[in-house]
Amino acid sequence: MRISLGNMTRFSVLLPVALVYLAVCVIVRIALTSYEGNGALFAAVPLARIFGVGLLYDLAALSWICIPFVLNALVWPDNRFGRRAHAVTALLLAFAAISALGLSTLGEFLFWNEFSSRYNFIAVDYLVYTREVTGNIVESYPLGKLAFWTGSIVLAVFAAAAPFIWKLGQLESPKRRYRTLIAGGYAVLLCGVFFGVNEAPHAMQQNAAERELASNGHYALFRAFRNNNLEYDRFYATLPERRVSNVLNDELREAGLRKSATPDENGFANDVKPDGPQLKKNVVLVTIESLGADYVEAFGGYKGLTPNLSALAADSMTFTHLYATGLRTVRGLEAVTLSLPPTPGRAVPIREKNSGLMSLGSVLGEHGYERMYIYGGYSYFDNMRDFFSGAGYEVFDRTDIDDKNIHHETIWGVADEDLFNFALQTIDTKAESGKPFLAHIMTTSNHRPYTYPDGRIDIPSHSGRDGAVKYTDWAIGKFLKDAKSKPWFKDTIFVFLADHTSHGRGRTDLPPENYRIPMWIYSPGFIQARAYNRTASQIDVAPTILGLLNVPYRSTFFGQDIIKNGSSHQRAFMANYLTVGYMERGIVVELAPQGRVRTLRASDGGVLPVDEPASREIIDEAVSYYQTASREIERLTHR
Repeated sequence: MRISLGNMTRFSVLLPVALVYLAVCVIVRIALTSYEGNGALFAAVPLARIFGVGLLYDLAALSWICIPFVLNALVWPDNRFGRRAHAVTALLLAFAAISALGLSTLGEFLFWNEFSSRYNFIAVDYLVYTREVTGNIVESYPLGKLAFWTGSIVLAVFAAAAPFIWKLGQLESPKRRYRTLIAGGYAVLLCGVFFGVNEAPHAMQQNAAERELASNGHYALFRAFRNNNLEYDRFYATLPERRVSNVLNDELREAGLRKSATPDENGFANDVKPDGPQLKKNVVLVTIESLGADYVEAFGGYKGLTPNLSALAADSMTFTHLYATGLRTVRGLEAVTLSLPPTPGRAVPIREKNSGLMSLGSVLGEHGYERMYIYGGYSYFDNMRDFFSGAGYEVFDRTDIDDKNIHHETIWGVADEDLFNFALQTIDTKAESGKPFLAHIMTTSNHRPYTYPDGRIDIPSHSGRDGAVKYTDWAIGKFLKDAKSKPWFKDTIFVFLADHTSHGRGRTDLPPENYRIPMWIYSPGFIQARAYNRTASQIDVAPTILGLLNVPYRSTFFGQDIIKNGSSHQRAFMANYLTVGYMERGIVVELAPQGRVRTLRASDGGVLPVDEPASREIIDEAVSYYQTASREIERLTHR
């Protein structure tokens, strides 16, 4: 290939840089589209949308990536030394940029494999926990082969681009005043990209898959850094405060709850006054990593993977239409502990200030309960230690487990059987005080790399999620068998539920079937077996537990007792990265930045007119909940 230098200047070094970057973006987009396995995406119109919008985001990202090259062209003088120095520096910058591009592209494929998404706020949070993230990659993937091929490709691309960069880098430079004008114009371009490129182009996309494929991973990562804590009132649809108050009053009446809000409390505050005397039963709450209802036979899922949990359904209260609030553990912990809708941005536990909110633990603590959070990994992850200790729990984690009692562990934590054995020992010690207790246990084995001790189940370790699900089920069966021999067992309520499912994105931003999780409440001699088919949410777990115990309290929870209030007031909350949602009466409301609102049929994702009375009523409910919850969180975590 020959380059006609003509009137080109050293700023032309940006051309090979741009061509390499845009070519990689196109290749990645083609690969991810193929990986989706959805033939409809390869029709002419969807492809045009994906690659047309994608090019816009690629160019936005490229404008920031080129900054070092523009500055490099600006600073060197236009003499023999300056031209040679510029070319050398441009080569060094190109090698660093291509290496970073190779590493980030590999990471993007791994991230897509895990989350079916471009980089987003999860990637931002994971950058903080490099030990867990890098350890998970090492344990889950053939890192040596991936490093070899990535390095080989990086060297090949650099070798192909280097001659052009070297030749262009030694060209004459415009005079200083022209270089300054070019740099100033480039700064204006960057401002335009910063303020002008946003979520609006994604409005052209017809579904979540198109939107993710049309994104640019580097731009999305930058945007996630920028939008990690979104102010609801600035970015989302809102209503006048009088309307919000009226809507939440109607919601309270529909749920059969009594309003008790003061000017300092949220609009869903109410007095909970049980019909009978309080019961001082213990509570063991187990949140199970990534266990969607589609993996549990008793909930209509795969056969044979969960024999213990499926058998437990015959002796438990089961909740067949319970929905997770999010796609990460921290969202599940937030919902179950604080009874809060999943407000935009970061979950409360990983915010810098995360105390001051009512929790399941704080209510039980006021009634004399010992409170424990027991985790098999290191509780600095997702700020668990700070969050739970700030809520009055005593936190136990990997640092408290003796190495000699560990059969197996991954970067995320010890095997579930070892976690449950440690939990039983810890509970035994606490039970000696004679006080009732709440023990919240968080499992980790149903997480990539899906490894566990040999000889426990008939699926080999490290062979995929099915084996991890079956192992977790085996560990829970063993845990309950061991617990039955404990003196505190007869006075204990066991609650098992998932923190989230194993997949979130589907035909829409918030496909309900991908948020559905199982829940069991088990207590022989106290709990009567029954299946509740009511639509409910993780935020309803804490009020339901407190309802079973007949605990009186002044509630600022946004959840409700599924058993007592759930029949007349069925709804669920769910969210992904930027979209928060609300489901009621077969309609899903999606609220997104720039005030965007969509209503869809829960059954098939079909779009419904937002101006129909039925849609308008549910939209107002969704906005009222999220607007109020967001303001309440901001008030309590920034005081």
